[in-house]
Amino acid sequence: MSRTHCDIVTVDSGLFDRVTAAGNRRRAEPVRLTDSRPISAAAGRQLIHAVDYLRDGLLAEPALSGATLIAWTAMHHLAASMLATFPNNALLDPTIEDRHDTTPVLLRRAIAFIEEHADNDIGIADIARATYVTPRAIQLMFRRHRNCTPMEYVRRVRLHYAHHELLAADRAHTTVTQIAARWGFAHTGRFAVYYRQAYGQSPHTTLRN
Repeated sequence: MSRTHCDIVTVDSGLFDRVTAAGNRRRAEPVRLTDSRPISAAAGRQLIHAVDYLRDGLLAEPALSGATLIAWTAMHHLAASMLATFPNNALLDPTIEDRHDTTPVLLRRAIAFIEEHADNDIGIADIARATYVTPRAIQLMFRRHRNCTPMEYVRRVRLHYAHHELLAADRAHTTVTQIAARWGFAHTGRFAVYYRQAYGQSPHTTLRN
C-alpha cells in the first residue's frame, strides 16, 4: 500500500502586485499567473525548495512563525518564487499606453515562444520558425512594435525571470553566477551591467536583500 503526501499552498494574489511593483511601469491589470506548468524544471525545483524551507523551517518553529515581520517576508518570498516558476502577465500584458497599438497576432506568438523558451539557447531563426515567418519579418515586427531587436527582447525576458529568481532564492545555497547561467548569461559581469540598467541595483544586492 503506497501513501501520497500533498502540500496545498495558497497566497494572496495581491502579493504578486507588491512583489512586481519595484521598477515596473504602471499596470492596468493585476498580476496573475497565466499557466499552471513551471517554465522549466529548474524553476519548479526552486519553488519546491522555497515551500520546503517555509514548511520545515519557519512554520515548524512556533516562535518564528508568529513573528509579523518574518511572516510578511516569508509570504513575499513565496509569491516571488511562484512568479519565478510559472508564466505570468507581469512582463507581457499591455499597459494603458500599449493599448493604443494593437499587437499583431504573429508578434504575440513570437513573444509567447520567447517567454516559454527563455531558459533555452534560442536565436532569431528559432523564433521565426516557431512563428512561421522569416527572420527578417521577426526583426521588423520587434523594431516597429517593441522598439528593440528580437534578441534584445529575449534578454529583457531573461532578466525578468532572473530578477524574480534572485528575489526568491536562498542566498545560502544560490549564487548570482548560477542564476545568470541558468538564464543564458554566461558572462556574470555583463549580466550585472544589464541587471543594474534594468533594476537600478546589482544582482548581488537583490540576492542579499
